[in-house]
Amino acid sequence: MYEKNILQMYDFFKISEEDFKYSNKIEEQLKQEFEELDKIKQFNQLKVLKAMQMAKLSDTHFNSSTGYGYNDIGREKVEEIYSNVFNTQDALVRPSIANGTHALSICLNALLMPKDTMLSISGKPYDTLDGVIGIKEQEMSLKEYNIHYKQIDLINDGDFDVEKIKTELAKDKSIKLVYIQRSKGYSTRKSIMIQDIKEIVEVVKGIRSDVNIMVDNCYGEFLDYLEPTDVGVDIMAGSLIKNPGGGLAITGGYIVGKEKLVDRCAKKLTSNSIGKECGLTFNTNRITLQGLFMAPNVVNGALKGAVFTAKLFEKDNYKVFPKSNDKRSDIIQAITFDTKQKVIEFCKAIQKSAPVDSYVTPEPWDMPGYDCEVIMAAGAFVQGSSIELSADSPIRHPYTVYFQGGLTYEHSKIGAIMAYNAVKDIK
Repeated sequence: MYEKNILQMYDFFKISEEDFKYSNKIEEQLKQEFEELDKIKQFNQLKVLKAMQMAKLSDTHFNSSTGYGYNDIGREKVEEIYSNVFNTQDALVRPSIANGTHALSICLNALLMPKDTMLSISGKPYDTLDGVIGIKEQEMSLKEYNIHYKQIDLINDGDFDVEKIKTELAKDKSIKLVYIQRSKGYSTRKSIMIQDIKEIVEVVKGIRSDVNIMVDNCYGEFLDYLEPTDVGVDIMAGSLIKNPGGGLAITGGYIVGKEKLVDRCAKKLTSNSIGKECGLTFNTNRITLQGLFMAPNVVNGALKGAVFTAKLFEKDNYKVFPKSNDKRSDIIQAITFDTKQKVIEFCKAIQKSAPVDSYVTPEPWDMPGYDCEVIMAAGAFVQGSSIELSADSPIRHPYTVYFQGGLTYEHSKIGAIMAYNAVKDIK
């Protein structure tokens, strides 16, 4: 009965019985990988539950104040819980932080002063930070304020160049912030593992204890038993409409870390005379916390979807990274194609699998913040939510599509199969 009913559903999505049976076979081969992901999910679910109980969360904290937002106990409770989850002294969690780029920009502008140098040790950061840093000429960049930028590229497809990092830290005393992007972003290198972050923190602090270490944690929350702040990172930032929002948060970003650093970020977000004391939450406290509570389970589904997608395309000898049996440090699955057309058809299929705007056809366009056309497929309940199923790609060689998200594994899986069918017969 089950198979008859499910095949009727698959038929609606133009997926054949043969493809259905093939997908089941792939799932069987992934049993061990899925079991390990479930262990991580269970640990993180309990960690979030513990953080909320430690903070004595009550339904009174779901309310929101008006005006200036003085003494907003709900806002304060959200930040206490985030601090508990990420094992930090303090947190800044606000709907007024527009996205991950905004959260990262706040940190950089708060922690770097004129004549200071930012050293990125994971290569060039994500494209949308080019204008913030001054890699791309833009008004109000750090460069315009005489804040310098250096980068050390990763080696061996994703390892820190430890010797170059040591040399640079020792000789350049203007370096005040070491920057790490955990996720691969629009690159083909591996994402950075927690153990690698732990080891490089020890190296950096062993040479320069005065240097702050910052991590862009976007796409990385709840993928492991530890977070970067558990292994000595001073400050970390991310987006609520990615992993930690659990698909429920409607907007916002977070910054967690040492109290004095978070305080500087709060003053940059508002003003140096206000800091964390003001700022409405616009009745988002409940949905932000409920999303956080759901996040370990949602991230688990997205991860399983990424692993399934890797296995599906591996079978046809596509270049995928990470591979289906690799350890992961973000939710992103990259697949490289030999033609631009395959990238476009892949994204169109993901859009067709969406619960929202499934009838819309995505096309490449000149998106602000990027130096080439980008195609993005996302039929999401929250606009731009990267924890919901989406796929995007800069239209440049190598033609690599970045698949991520899925509020449930089942949705991620159906999207992957539809995308696979869309490209498999293109020459």
